[in-house]
Amino acid sequence: MASVRPISRSGWSERKAPELADFEQMASEVLAGLPDDVLLRCGHIQISLADYAPDDVLDALSIEDPHDLLGLFEGQGLAQGSDIEWSGQMPNRIWLFRRPILDYWAAMDDTLGEVVAHVLIHEIGHHFGLSDQDMERIEAATDR
Repeated sequence: MASVRPISRSGWSERKAPELADFEQMASEVLAGLPDDVLLRCGHIQISLADYAPDDVLDALSIEDPHDLLGLFEGQGLAQGSDIEWSGQMPNRIWLFRRPILDYWAAMDDTLGEVVAHVLIHEIGHHFGLSDQDMERIEAATDR
């Protein structure tokens, strides 16, 4: 039986999941929107993107489900003296993992841009030497 209503397209029927390049653009927009003093303290942090964290990283963190890790800070944070450059030292790096972020976004009421911003800013917090507990307290205080 044919529908008596005209077909309406939602816009979503033609869309595909954002690629890594789309995530790179979102991360760039988040960084550009950070206050100048925060950006200056970030120094030469490298932002890297991948679909998932590598197995060796998941194993080292005792994470069984790769969807449980949305982002990761690698390196020495400011609290550990990363503002002192050492010869041969790799730059600090923040990883954003596309597939876990997409899954988290699909289950929440936030926009994808908000989720990417949250993960990126959370990992920048680790660069500043904040623990997960510190960031949870800050977020709880700002939600009030």
